[in-house]
Amino acid sequence: MSERVFIVGAGQVGRGLYRAFRGSGIDVVGLHGRRHTAWTTSTGPIPRSVSDANTIILAVRDDQIDDAIAELIDTGPGNRLATGTVVLHTSGSAEPELIPRLSERGLGGGTFHPLIPFANPEKVPELLKKAWIGIDGDDLARATSRRIAGHIGSRTLEIPPGGKPLYHAAAVMSSNFPVVLAELASEVLSAIGIPERSAQQAVRGLMEAAVSNLSDHSPTEALTGPLVRGEVDTILRHLAALRGDADARAVYKRLSLAALTMASQRGVPPETITELQRALLLR
Repeated sequence: MSERVFIVGAGQVGRGLYRAFRGSGIDVVGLHGRRHTAWTTSTGPIPRSVSDANTIILAVRDDQIDDAIAELIDTGPGNRLATGTVVLHTSGSAEPELIPRLSERGLGGGTFHPLIPFANPEKVPELLKKAWIGIDGDDLARATSRRIAGHIGSRTLEIPPGGKPLYHAAAVMSSNFPVVLAELASEVLSAIGIPERSAQQAVRGLMEAAVSNLSDHSPTEALTGPLVRGEVDTILRHLAALRGDADARAVYKRLSLAALTMASQRGVPPETITELQRALLLR
Protein backbone atom coordinates (compact mmCIF):
# COMPACT_ATOMS: atom_id res chain seq x y z
CA MET A 1 0.00 0.00 0.00
CA SER A 2 1.22 3.48 -0.86
CA GLU A 3 1.56 5.50 2.35
CA ARG A 4 0.12 8.99 2.08
CA VAL A 5 0.28 10.81 5.41
CA PHE A 6 -1.09 14.18 6.47
CA ILE A 7 0.25 15.58 9.77
CA VAL A 8 -1.81 17.98 11.86
CA GLY A 9 0.46 19.83 14.27
CA ALA A 10 3.79 21.42 13.40
CA GLY A 11 5.44 21.36 16.82
CA GLN A 12 8.46 19.26 17.71
CA VAL A 13 6.58 15.96 17.32
CA GLY A 14 4.97 16.89 14.02
CA ARG A 15 8.22 18.21 12.55
CA GLY A 16 10.16 15.21 13.78
CA LEU A 17 7.70 12.75 12.25
CA TYR A 18 7.66 14.81 9.04
CA ARG A 19 11.43 14.32 8.74
CA ALA A 20 11.24 10.63 9.56
CA PHE A 21 8.40 9.89 7.16
CA ARG A 22 9.97 11.82 4.31
CA GLY A 23 13.30 10.11 4.89
CA SER A 24 11.72 6.66 4.77
CA GLY A 25 9.88 7.20 1.50
CA ILE A 26 6.43 7.89 2.94
CA ASP A 27 4.52 10.50 0.95
CA VAL A 28 3.73 13.36 3.35
CA VAL A 29 0.93 15.23 1.61
CA GLY A 30 0.80 18.03 4.16
CA LEU A 31 1.98 19.45 7.48
CA HIS A 32 -0.69 21.65 9.03
CA GLY A 33 0.12 24.17 11.76
CA ARG A 34 -1.40 27.06 13.66
CA ARG A 35 0.85 29.56 11.94
CA HIS A 36 2.89 29.71 8.76
CA THR A 37 6.50 28.56 9.03
CA ALA A 38 9.11 27.12 6.69
CA TRP A 39 7.73 23.68 7.62
CA THR A 40 3.98 24.11 7.25
CA THR A 41 1.99 23.59 4.07
CA SER A 42 -1.23 25.00 5.52
CA THR A 43 -2.62 26.95 8.47
CA GLY A 44 -6.07 27.83 9.79
CA PRO A 45 -8.84 25.28 9.11
CA ILE A 46 -7.62 21.84 8.07
CA PRO A 47 -7.46 22.01 4.25
CA ARG A 48 -9.21 19.84 1.66
CA SER A 49 -5.88 18.22 0.80
CA VAL A 50 -6.22 16.16 3.99
CA SER A 51 -8.56 13.89 2.01
CA ASP A 52 -5.60 12.92 -0.22
CA ALA A 53 -4.06 11.04 2.71
CA ASN A 54 -4.86 7.50 3.80
CA THR A 55 -3.39 8.19 7.27
CA ILE A 56 -3.79 11.37 9.31
CA ILE A 57 -1.45 11.95 12.25
CA LEU A 58 -2.68 14.29 14.98
CA ALA A 59 0.49 15.61 16.62
CA VAL A 60 -1.31 18.15 18.77
CA ARG A 61 -1.72 18.76 22.52
CA ASP A 62 -3.94 16.31 24.40
CA ASP A 63 -6.67 18.91 24.90
CA GLN A 64 -6.77 19.60 21.14
CA ILE A 65 -7.18 16.03 19.88
CA ASP A 66 -10.98 15.86 20.10
CA ASP A 67 -11.29 19.28 18.42
CA ALA A 68 -9.11 18.05 15.55
CA ILE A 69 -11.13 14.84 15.21
CA ALA A 70 -14.37 16.84 15.21
CA GLU A 71 -13.03 19.04 12.44
CA LEU A 72 -12.04 16.00 10.40
CA ILE A 73 -15.35 14.15 10.69
CA ASP A 74 -17.64 17.17 10.42
CA THR A 75 -16.26 18.44 7.12
CA GLY A 76 -18.45 19.16 4.16
CA PRO A 77 -19.05 16.83 1.19
CA GLY A 78 -16.12 18.20 -0.78
CA ASN A 79 -13.75 17.52 2.09
CA ARG A 80 -14.97 14.06 3.11
CA LEU A 81 -12.39 11.49 4.17
CA ALA A 82 -12.40 8.28 2.19
CA THR A 83 -13.64 5.11 3.87
CA GLY A 84 -10.68 3.30 5.39
CA THR A 85 -8.73 6.46 6.20
CA VAL A 86 -6.98 6.10 9.55
CA VAL A 87 -6.66 8.88 12.14
CA LEU A 88 -3.86 8.38 14.67
CA HIS A 89 -2.93 10.66 17.55
CA THR A 90 0.51 10.80 19.14
CA SER A 91 -0.48 11.11 22.79
CA GLY A 92 0.66 8.44 25.21
CA SER A 93 -1.91 9.35 27.84
CA ALA A 94 -5.04 10.77 26.19
CA GLU A 95 -8.21 8.74 25.61
CA PRO A 96 -10.05 10.99 23.11
CA GLU A 97 -13.82 10.80 23.47
CA LEU A 98 -14.42 11.10 19.73
CA ILE A 99 -12.31 8.11 18.66
CA PRO A 100 -15.42 5.82 18.56
CA ARG A 101 -17.11 8.23 16.12
CA LEU A 102 -14.41 7.52 13.57
CA SER A 103 -15.50 3.90 13.14
CA GLU A 104 -19.11 5.07 12.71
CA ARG A 105 -17.92 6.86 9.57
CA GLY A 106 -15.88 3.97 8.20
CA LEU A 107 -12.60 5.37 9.48
CA GLY A 108 -9.92 3.88 11.73
CA GLY A 109 -8.70 5.48 14.91
CA GLY A 110 -6.05 4.89 17.53
CA THR A 111 -2.74 5.84 19.09
CA PHE A 112 0.72 6.15 17.50
CA HIS A 113 3.00 7.20 20.38
CA PRO A 114 6.74 7.13 19.59
CA LEU A 115 8.77 6.24 22.68
CA ILE A 116 11.56 8.74 22.01
CA PRO A 117 12.30 12.29 23.17
CA PHE A 118 11.42 14.94 20.58
CA ALA A 119 13.65 17.72 21.94
CA ASN A 120 15.49 17.94 18.60
CA PRO A 121 13.39 17.15 15.48
CA GLU A 122 16.56 16.70 13.41
CA LYS A 123 17.53 13.66 15.48
CA VAL A 124 14.11 12.01 15.30
CA PRO A 125 14.61 9.96 12.10
CA GLU A 126 17.71 8.27 13.51
CA LEU A 127 16.17 7.77 16.96
CA LEU A 128 13.08 6.15 15.46
CA LYS A 129 15.17 3.52 13.66
CA LYS A 130 15.67 1.70 16.95
CA ALA A 131 12.61 2.89 18.85
CA TRP A 132 9.30 1.43 19.95
CA ILE A 133 5.90 2.90 19.12
CA GLY A 134 3.05 2.51 21.61
CA ILE A 135 -0.13 1.72 19.67
CA ASP A 136 -3.79 1.01 20.34
CA GLY A 137 -7.12 1.38 18.57
CA ASP A 138 -9.24 -0.68 16.20
CA ASP A 139 -7.84 -3.38 13.92
CA LEU A 140 -7.40 -0.99 11.01
CA ALA A 141 -5.58 1.59 13.12
CA ARG A 142 -3.23 -0.95 14.68
CA ALA A 143 -2.44 -2.52 11.31
CA THR A 144 -1.68 0.92 9.87
CA SER A 145 0.50 1.83 12.86
CA ARG A 146 2.50 -1.38 12.50
CA ARG A 147 2.97 -0.75 8.79
CA ILE A 148 4.12 2.86 9.23
CA ALA A 149 6.40 1.88 12.10
CA GLY A 150 8.02 -0.70 9.85
CA HIS A 151 8.71 1.96 7.22
CA ILE A 152 10.63 4.13 9.71
CA GLY A 153 12.48 1.20 11.30
CA SER A 154 10.54 1.09 14.57
CA ARG A 155 8.82 -1.72 16.45
CA THR A 156 5.38 -1.53 18.00
CA LEU A 157 4.18 -2.09 21.55
CA GLU A 158 0.45 -2.71 21.94
CA ILE A 159 -1.06 -0.80 24.86
CA PRO A 160 -3.66 -3.02 26.59
CA PRO A 161 -7.16 -1.57 27.13
CA GLY A 162 -7.16 0.51 30.30
CA GLY A 163 -3.38 0.43 30.50
CA LYS A 164 -2.56 3.90 29.23
CA PRO A 165 -2.01 5.63 32.59
CA LEU A 166 0.62 3.09 33.68
CA TYR A 167 2.06 2.89 30.17
CA HIS A 168 2.58 6.65 30.10
CA ALA A 169 3.90 6.76 33.65
CA ALA A 170 6.56 4.23 32.62
CA ALA A 171 7.38 6.35 29.58
CA VAL A 172 7.82 9.44 31.75
CA MET A 173 10.02 7.54 34.20
CA SER A 174 12.32 6.26 31.45
CA SER A 175 12.45 9.44 29.36
CA ASN A 176 12.15 12.39 31.75
CA PHE A 177 13.63 11.12 34.99
CA PRO A 178 17.13 10.34 33.65
CA VAL A 179 17.34 14.01 32.65
CA VAL A 180 16.38 15.03 36.20
CA LEU A 181 18.97 12.61 37.61
CA ALA A 182 21.61 14.10 35.32
CA GLU A 183 20.86 17.57 36.68
CA LEU A 184 20.91 16.45 40.32
CA ALA A 185 24.16 14.51 39.90
CA SER A 186 25.78 17.44 38.07
CA GLU A 187 24.78 19.79 40.90
CA VAL A 188 26.31 17.44 43.49
CA LEU A 189 29.61 17.48 41.58
CA SER A 190 29.47 21.25 41.13
CA ALA A 191 28.90 21.67 44.87
CA ILE A 192 32.37 20.25 45.60
CA GLY A 193 34.04 22.63 43.14
CA ILE A 194 34.00 20.73 39.83
CA PRO A 195 33.24 23.14 36.96
CA GLU A 196 29.63 22.92 35.81
CA ARG A 197 30.40 21.97 32.21
CA SER A 198 32.86 19.26 33.27
CA ALA A 199 30.34 17.95 35.79
CA GLN A 200 27.60 17.72 33.17
CA GLN A 201 29.84 16.01 30.64
CA ALA A 202 31.14 13.51 33.19
CA VAL A 203 27.60 12.63 34.29
CA ARG A 204 26.42 12.29 30.70
CA GLY A 205 29.32 9.99 29.85
CA LEU A 206 28.59 7.77 32.83
CA MET A 207 24.87 7.64 32.09
CA GLU A 208 25.49 6.76 28.44
CA ALA A 209 27.79 3.92 29.52
CA ALA A 210 25.20 2.65 32.00
CA VAL A 211 22.44 2.72 29.39
CA SER A 212 24.67 0.95 26.86
CA ASN A 213 24.91 -1.98 29.29
CA LEU A 214 21.15 -2.42 28.92
CA SER A 215 21.71 -3.44 25.30
CA ASP A 216 23.10 -6.80 26.43
CA HIS A 217 21.74 -7.21 29.96
CA SER A 218 18.51 -6.90 31.90
CA PRO A 219 18.29 -3.97 34.35
CA THR A 220 19.02 -6.28 37.27
CA GLU A 221 22.09 -7.70 35.51
CA ALA A 222 23.32 -4.25 34.49
CA LEU A 223 23.09 -2.71 37.97
CA THR A 224 26.48 -1.87 39.49
CA GLY A 225 27.66 0.02 42.56
CA PRO A 226 27.67 -0.29 46.35
CA LEU A 227 24.20 -1.82 46.61
CA VAL A 228 25.02 -4.95 44.60
CA ARG A 229 28.31 -5.19 46.49
CA GLY A 230 26.47 -4.96 49.81
CA GLU A 231 28.56 -2.01 51.00
CA VAL A 232 26.54 -0.63 53.90
CA ASP A 233 29.32 1.71 55.07
CA THR A 234 29.56 3.31 51.61
CA ILE A 235 25.82 3.97 51.57
CA LEU A 236 26.02 5.58 55.03
CA ARG A 237 28.87 7.86 53.91
CA HIS A 238 26.87 8.92 50.86
CA LEU A 239 23.81 9.74 52.95
CA ALA A 240 25.89 11.76 55.38
CA ALA A 241 27.53 13.71 52.57
CA LEU A 242 24.15 14.48 50.98
CA ARG A 243 22.60 16.00 54.12
CA GLY A 244 23.03 19.49 52.69
CA ASP A 245 21.05 18.65 49.52
CA ALA A 246 17.57 17.50 50.46
CA ASP A 247 16.42 16.79 46.89
CA ALA A 248 19.47 14.73 45.93
CA ARG A 249 19.39 12.87 49.24
CA ALA A 250 15.70 12.01 48.89
CA VAL A 251 16.21 10.72 45.35
CA TYR A 252 19.27 8.72 46.41
CA LYS A 253 17.34 7.05 49.22
CA ARG A 254 14.17 6.35 47.24
CA LEU A 255 15.96 4.83 44.23
CA SER A 256 18.33 2.85 46.43
CA LEU A 257 15.36 1.36 48.28
CA ALA A 258 13.77 0.46 44.95
CA ALA A 259 17.02 -1.24 43.91
CA LEU A 260 17.18 -3.52 46.95
CA THR A 261 15.08 -6.18 45.23
CA MET A 262 17.53 -6.13 42.32
CA ALA A 263 20.46 -6.41 44.73
CA SER A 264 18.79 -9.39 46.39
CA GLN A 265 18.35 -11.05 43.00
CA ARG A 266 22.05 -10.48 42.37
CA GLY A 267 22.90 -12.56 45.44
CA VAL A 268 23.36 -9.99 48.20
CA PRO A 269 22.62 -11.92 51.44
CA PRO A 270 19.27 -11.26 53.18
CA GLU A 271 20.97 -9.97 56.33
CA THR A 272 22.91 -7.42 54.27
CA ILE A 273 19.73 -6.36 52.47
CA THR A 274 18.19 -5.73 55.89
CA GLU A 275 21.20 -3.61 56.95
CA LEU A 276 21.03 -1.63 53.71
CA GLN A 277 17.31 -1.03 54.15
CA ARG A 278 17.82 0.12 57.75
CA ALA A 279 20.56 2.54 56.65
CA LEU A 280 18.39 3.98 53.86
CA LEU A 281 15.41 4.47 56.16
CA LEU A 282 17.42 6.49 58.68
CA ARG A 283 16.14 10.07 58.84
